[in-house]
Parts: sequence; C-alpha cells; structure tokens
Amino acid sequence: MRSIWNGAISFGLVSIPIKLVNATESHAISFRQIHTEDNGRIRYRKVCELEDREVSQAEIGKAYEDADGTMIPITDDDLSHLPIPTARTIEIVAFVPADRIDPLQMGAAYYLAAGGAPAAKPYTLLREALKRSNKVAIAKYALRGRERLGMLRVVGDAIAMHGLLWPDEVRAPEGVAPDTHVTLRDKELDLADALMDTLGEVDLEDLHDEYQEALEEVIAAKASGEAPPEAPAPAAAGKVLDLMAALENSVRAARESRGEAPAEAEAEVRPLTRRAAPKAAGGKKSTATAKKTTTAKKPEPARKSTSKAASKTASKTASKAAQGTKKTAAAKSTEKKTAAKKTASRKRTA
Repeated sequence: MRSIWNGAISFGLVSIPIKLVNATESHAISFRQIHTEDNGRIRYRKVCELEDREVSQAEIGKAYEDADGTMIPITDDDLSHLPIPTARTIEIVAFVPADRIDPLQMGAAYYLAAGGAPAAKPYTLLREALKRSNKVAIAKYALRGRERLGMLRVVGDAIAMHGLLWPDEVRAPEGVAPDTHVTLRDKELDLADALMDTLGEVDLEDLHDEYQEALEEVIAAKASGEAPPEAPAPAAAGKVLDLMAALENSVRAARESRGEAPAEAEAEVRPLTRRAAPKAAGGKKSTATAKKTTTAKKPEPARKSTSKAASKTASKTASKAAQGTKKTAAAKSTEKKTAAKKTASRKRTA
C-alpha cells in the first residue's frame, strides 16, 4: 500500500516514525461524460481568465480570495512553515474510553505503518498499551492543508487512525425528530422487540453491494451487444394503516425467511374480539341452538335434556325389540301351520 503521508507519532517524549496509508478503498464504478450524438469525451480544460488560454498543472498554484475579490497567493513553502507542532506529527493529546467518541464524528480511516526497524519497539509499546487500557488515543495532525482531529485504536496487530470531525462541525439534530406527540403501547414495543430478535445478527462479511453487481451486468450486456437485464417490478407499497398488523406480519415473514415455524403465541399479543359462530345449513335452528349453548350455564337443564334423550332412545329400542319379537312369533306360527297341512295331506294320500 502506498503511503500518503510520512511523519511521526508523538507519545509524550517518545517519537514513533510512521507512514500513513489508506485503510479503505472504493469499488464504485465511475463514468465518463460524453457527447450523446457521437460519444465524444467531454473534457474540462483549465483556462486562465486573464490570458484566455489553457495552462498546465505546473503553472497552477493556490490563493485565498479576500472579501473584495483580491487573490492572496499561498505557496507550499508557506504551508510547510506553519507555526503548529502537528505539521509532520500526530500528537496524542489524551486517552479516553471508546464509547466517548460519537460515531457522527468519524470520517476517513487510515493505517499507521511503522517507519522502519527502529520504530518497531515503540510502535508495539503503544499498541499493547492501548490494548491493556481498553482506551483509544485522541490526536491532532495536519493533512491536506488543515489541522485535523484523529482517534487511534488497535486493529489486529496494527494501529489504525480514524479522522474525526471537530465538535463544532457536527450539527445538532434540531427539527429532525417528529414534533407531534406519539404514545407507544407496551404491546407495540414487545412486537418490535420480537422483530429485532427474529432478524437477529448478521455477519458483515456476507453483505455485498447488489447495486454494483447489477450495474456490472448491464455494462457487460451492452458491451456484448445484448439487451440489458430487466429490473423486477417494484412491489406495490400500500399505506400502513395498522402498525400492530404491520409488525406482526414482519415478524411472521422474518421467521418464514429463516425457515422457522411460525410462533403465533409469541407474535400475537393483541386480544382477539370474539366473533359470532357462522350459521349452519339449518338456518334459524342453528342460531337457536347457538343461543341455547351460550346461555345454558346451569347444569340442571343439561341433565334434563340428557335424560329426555336417553328415555327417547330407550323407548325406540324397546319398540323395535317388541316388533322383532312379534315378527318372530308370527313366523313360527306360520311354520307350524305349514307343517300341520303337510302331515294331513300325507295321511289322506295313505
């Protein structure tokens, strides 16, 4: 990795030679501006307003524009002799717990590489001291024409530095939060907690830039003369009229996406309103039966109805049995008469 700044870390009376290298890189696809009629490149040329001619990079310097439009030239030599101790030094001014740093202040990230063999021991000393204390170092340094604030912390076996905004560069969140009074119920918070627990954690290594992947597919298709892939139709976004229902559906969808069985007892926390039973095919009779079932709380009517049903069943059974006995007796008498007739006919024949 190419260093972008060389200097030293000032740690009390200890000086640690270091090289500053970028800790991050951008994979974003960049575009060129073209003339749409012939695809010609659009270029920006640096032109001097007084001479009306293009100038080279070697002829370009810096200047401060005063309120009246006067240009005050500032050279690199002027900047290198600024009367500040951080011109070529990362000066550590304090050690604080990491949670004292507001994430809003964090900016670009850099790695601090040891500048040669002599820097190995003091570099390791600072790294191990930061590990043991569980703190981060607050430092001041100068880079790209201005003094900056930084935070040093340990990443693996290296020391990293995050550029920090000055406190007065962070805006207060005035007028951002809703100005209307909102009342939240415990059930809504419980569902929000359930949704957070269902979504769980994620390994940041598994996340990737889907927009860039889709953009690469479009570029590859157009380069080969093919039609770019069509984007899927966006889902219709409806108004969320019921926050509780939206939370419940979100919990259910998150569990299904993870292959978990839906736990309705956990997700459903709203009291359900009792609905009337649907009418059966009997019409009015089913309604009357439902009313009797709902209002019949005393045990005596139920016993009476049971005894009546039992007596009806017993009487039906007895009548069937009697009918069966009569039929059997009639059949036997018929058999006897037939046998008697046959005997009489035999005697006559004899």
